[in-house]
Amino acid sequence: MREGLHTLLDALPDIDVIASTESRMETLQLARTRSPDVVLIGVAEVASAVRLVRSLGEDARPPRTAPGSVVFHGRGDDQGVAELLRAGTRGLLNRDATSAEVIAATRAVARGRASVGPDVVDSLVEWFRDGFTAPRFEPGPEVGSLTGRERQVLSLVGQGLSVDDIAKDLYIGVSTVRTHLHRIRHKIGLGDRAQLVAFAYRTGLVRQAA
Repeated sequence: MREGLHTLLDALPDIDVIASTESRMETLQLARTRSPDVVLIGVAEVASAVRLVRSLGEDARPPRTAPGSVVFHGRGDDQGVAELLRAGTRGLLNRDATSAEVIAATRAVARGRASVGPDVVDSLVEWFRDGFTAPRFEPGPEVGSLTGRERQVLSLVGQGLSVDDIAKDLYIGVSTVRTHLHRIRHKIGLGDRAQLVAFAYRTGLVRQAA
């Protein structure tokens, strides 16, 4: 599967495959030294994928940002889908995803967008029907500790904008956006993008910016 994905994606003019590996530690090292936009992850156990996605997020420090991750998820584990999304996964595909779905997900995640395969969407619907509720974050004093600019950046993250898009929207440098995100994470104690998005909605920052 890994070799097939390498061949498929490397043949496209807008995608460069940096490397492929079976090692979790080598994946983290490559992410640290080569700064890829996207990491494709295929593992047998959801827990292993969750740990890897979290490690990729925790390992990123300004001016670097965590690469977007696309996880190839097996069928029949609705809770696993929720755990992967909470860990910060931006893309989820079934292992039997078509070539077109893989390419589309890779491109979408590289732009900072989310991409979820149709079968995974079905799993999500079932999970929510069974009573899953997203983690809740109390506003508390953390919001008051944010500067006006940090609130702007956080609200744009909540709207799904990538770091590059936020920089363009606010007419500031990409490195400045990353610095703001680093400070925001430190102040409110949240590590990954999914948690920041949830926090922005929970505290009303997205609605305030609309």
